[in-house]
Amino acid sequence: MIEIKHWDGRVLYTAKSAADVRTAVVEAVKSRANLSGANLFGANLSGANLSGANLFGAYLFGAYLSGANLFGAYLSGAYLSGANLSGANLFGANLSGANLSRANLSGAYLSGANLSGANLSGANLFGAYLFGADLSGAKGINRYLTTPLHMLMDQPGPIRAYKLVGASGGGPFRGGVKYVVGKTVKVKDANTNESDHCGAGINVASLDWCMKEWRTGYRILLVEFTAADIACIPMASDGKFRVHRCDVVGEKDLAELGLLEAEKVDA
Repeated sequence: MIEIKHWDGRVLYTAKSAADVRTAVVEAVKSRANLSGANLFGANLSGANLSGANLFGAYLFGAYLSGANLFGAYLSGAYLSGANLSGANLFGANLSGANLSRANLSGAYLSGANLSGANLSGANLFGAYLFGADLSGAKGINRYLTTPLHMLMDQPGPIRAYKLVGASGGGPFRGGVKYVVGKTVKVKDANTNESDHCGAGINVASLDWCMKEWRTGYRILLVEFTAADIACIPMASDGKFRVHRCDVVGEKDLAELGLLEAEKVDA
């Protein structure tokens, strides 16, 4: 029998047939038990399915959660300092205000996670997927370790990137500005907040980002600008960023990129 206790000693859940803490926690989560404030100091929860778990304010110092499924888990205010979350699935998890100092988040999937106000001082975020995560007010996060696109800010001359557009040259999602080869495009109100992954401005991207978002009828243009033209490189961007102005200097051959061939196969 394993008892899961609150940090003040109260029993939150009793797993009568469980032989270890991992099994007990998984059973408790399946039973939709409220594990808010649970004391799971140093617990081995590697690979456990904890999707949707309520671990608000839980004490998980030094816990081993490598590969765990914490999809949509509620971990607001949880103490995860030094925890091993490498490769964990934290998609959509609520980690607002959580203490993740010195936690190992290498390779963790944090897309859509709420990390607002979280303490990430000294955390290992190598290879972590943070696109779409809310990092507003997060402490200790190093933008240069999470956003490789910052290399663009050190380029001394013209920089080229790509712009995905619809058939008529307008943006494929919200329209508006028309992009024509040989013309210069400028905006006055580009969003400079790096916490906003999508915002006003000329949104351009890496080639792989454009290819992943490409659909039948879309085009991929080649644009040129300088580091001074960059309005914002969003934190943990997956390839998209914003500029104040750019010159439209060409258009990519979709057949050369293999996109038209892929379209034929899908058809």
